[in-house]
Amino acid sequence: MRRIAYLVLLLGAITAQAEPDLSAPQAFERSNQGGLLIIDIRTPEEWRETGVIPGARRVDFYRGPDVLLKSVLQMVNGDRNAPIALVCHSGSRTIQAQRFLQAQGFTQVYNVREGMAGSAAGPGWLHRPLPVEACPRC
Repeated sequence: MRRIAYLVLLLGAITAQAEPDLSAPQAFERSNQGGLLIIDIRTPEEWRETGVIPGARRVDFYRGPDVLLKSVLQMVNGDRNAPIALVCHSGSRTIQAQRFLQAQGFTQVYNVREGMAGSAAGPGWLHRPLPVEACPRC
């Protein structure tokens, strides 16, 4: 089921733009200033394993595009112009989610390109180190 939801999300967003990006420190700074909502799209298992970004909202990417869209709309009170930054493990899922949300009319969707654990784009949130908090009930 997770793979099907992922494929639907990917296919629906194929023509959408996949930018802009933010580094983990940039997302942290903008979030602290109150100008950016960070949304963690990893799985509950990942949230429990590494913790979550303080103040970040959460939605499991693998629950599918309908859940993602409904959840994000609720998080931003229906404002598709609200600035949001998506974070996942290494930046791969966020690219797909970013494209999907842009195709749905969201205008300020940023990808934390290095993710929580790091990637070729950078060392990641956890290795910077930037703050995280435990999420035992995720």
